[in-house]
Amino acid sequence: MNWDPFINSLVYGDYSELYAEESLGMAISYEDGKVDEVERGESSGMALRYVQGEETRFGHVDGMDAAAVAELSRGLSSGLKKRSAFAPSNHLKPFRHAILKDPFAVSLDEKVKLLARANDAVRSLPQSSMVRQISLSYGERFKKISLLGAQDGNTVNGFVEERVYMVFAATVVAEKDGLLQTSTEVVGALCGYELFDKHDPAEIARMAASRAVQKLYSPPAPVGEMPVILEAQAGGTMIHEAIGHSLEADGIQKGISPAYVGKIGTVVANEKITVYDDPTQAGKRGSFEYDDEGTKSEKTMLVEKGVLKTFLYDRITAKRDLRSSNGHGRRESYNHKPIPRMSNTFIAPGPDDPAKIIASVDNGLLVRRMGGGQVNPVTGDFVFEVEEGYLLEKGKIKTMVRGASLLGNGPKVLSSIDLVGSDMGWGVGTCGKDGQGVPVSDGQPTIRIHKLLIGGTQ
Repeated sequence: MNWDPFINSLVYGDYSELYAEESLGMAISYEDGKVDEVERGESSGMALRYVQGEETRFGHVDGMDAAAVAELSRGLSSGLKKRSAFAPSNHLKPFRHAILKDPFAVSLDEKVKLLARANDAVRSLPQSSMVRQISLSYGERFKKISLLGAQDGNTVNGFVEERVYMVFAATVVAEKDGLLQTSTEVVGALCGYELFDKHDPAEIARMAASRAVQKLYSPPAPVGEMPVILEAQAGGTMIHEAIGHSLEADGIQKGISPAYVGKIGTVVANEKITVYDDPTQAGKRGSFEYDDEGTKSEKTMLVEKGVLKTFLYDRITAKRDLRSSNGHGRRESYNHKPIPRMSNTFIAPGPDDPAKIIASVDNGLLVRRMGGGQVNPVTGDFVFEVEEGYLLEKGKIKTMVRGASLLGNGPKVLSSIDLVGSDMGWGVGTCGKDGQGVPVSDGQPTIRIHKLLIGGTQ
């Protein structure tokens, strides 16, 4: 990108930054055997940010017109100090995440056939007479991001990065004697159309349907405190929601996450627990080469063997703590300013045999899939639905149960995990915070929580 037409807008405040974005995407909704909606969209725009002392000024414009940016700059820069001009590099080499199959080169007909095949796979199941609704969705998005940041007459950060995201989801509703049960399966990655070489949409839809039907024949979940095992394939929803958000530096500095304020260097979990946030992992949905402020991504150890090591920082929060950003400033689009966010957050594999973890529980709940939930960011209290859960009896899986939920407190759960498996599983999602959504992944091995309150319908 040629930055020359925008240079005069980057000389105000202690630090100034211009972020440019081009985006192209398509989403297909397929409901009960037919295409319900096809949405195509593209956008481009620029965001301008000035930082002076503790003050931040932010604005954005649609398109990439230098005159519009200059007008925005005049409004934002009033009263700010002016720095010397500089000569930026106009030859930043774009970083392109590797893809094997360009989704934009695949025809719409081919994508619809993929969805139809997934729908037909559900309808061909022996239990298909109980299926009341099949909702399938396909999504693809290309984003090209450019950024130039400057202070003291020099370019301090700049990058160009191209990202391609893919996602497929299947939700199936089954019914028996007036009882409705729903199940969902989602896959996604920072990759191309090769996503479907690793994940067969027909199999994903069948899994969702089979689980929905199985829950119709399952007894209600019991209520009460008991040991809980989260299998690796449950993904890292627990670590993301109940713990990860509490380690984002803006929440710490605002006092929103009091459980971890002033706790760097102290024990916050079992010594078997090590937690990372790592945007450098190739192909993960939350990965990036540079964060949305131009800081090189890095693997960040948040908790090491139970000891809290650091928080997730962007430029602003890092400056307040007199340190450097660790590359976690993220934004949904050019319409939003960057804030500290997770990327790929996970508990690292531990020393314990997953099979022996399951065998260790006489009476408890095994969670194979997590559902949605809510977390109070101030207290850390949470409620999570269980998408797929089983009663454990004498170390063996007894029966699936329906309607289970997990109730607890994030910091307390982190301390009550006492067994950590040697396996690893991942989930994907879109994380919401301050009105912004960004793609993420979360992961964990099989873990045992010594005791947790189970809510149910029994």
